[in-house]
Amino acid sequence: MSPESSVSVSLKINGRDCEFSAPACDTLLDVLRDQVGMTGTKKGCDMGACGACTVLADGRRIKSCLALAASYDGRSITTIEGVGTTDNLHQLQAAFIRHDALQCGYCTPGQILSGLALLDEKPGDLEAIREGMSGNLCRCGAYPNIVAAIAELAGL
Repeated sequence: MSPESSVSVSLKINGRDCEFSAPACDTLLDVLRDQVGMTGTKKGCDMGACGACTVLADGRRIKSCLALAASYDGRSITTIEGVGTTDNLHQLQAAFIRHDALQCGYCTPGQILSGLALLDEKPGDLEAIREGMSGNLCRCGAYPNIVAAIAELAGL
């Protein structure tokens, strides 16, 4: 199969069934942003180093810039658009606001999704939160506040 070949991909994105055709080499990040319009998922380094593109695939965090869309055929994907609403924030989003855990906001969608997955893993202490969030960079340096927001919900 050549890189220009198109493949049919079926995903459940934020609870909605989506079917589309994409080049076999398209990343999940590019498909989410360019074909599905989920622009909350950010393109940062495009090399898997920053975490801005973090989404949940069947509840597990992945860096969507490293994931071929075709590899996730049939899977359930959650983007930041599927987490809370403007009128009804998810409790982690509200905790980020309370703890001032965002500055420029570019990394925030990936931080929130990574934090949600980490909370499901039930971190036992602040060090576990720091370690669990280590794949998500914040160039503004809001790390202590991000840890505090997640710790609040983890009951730490």
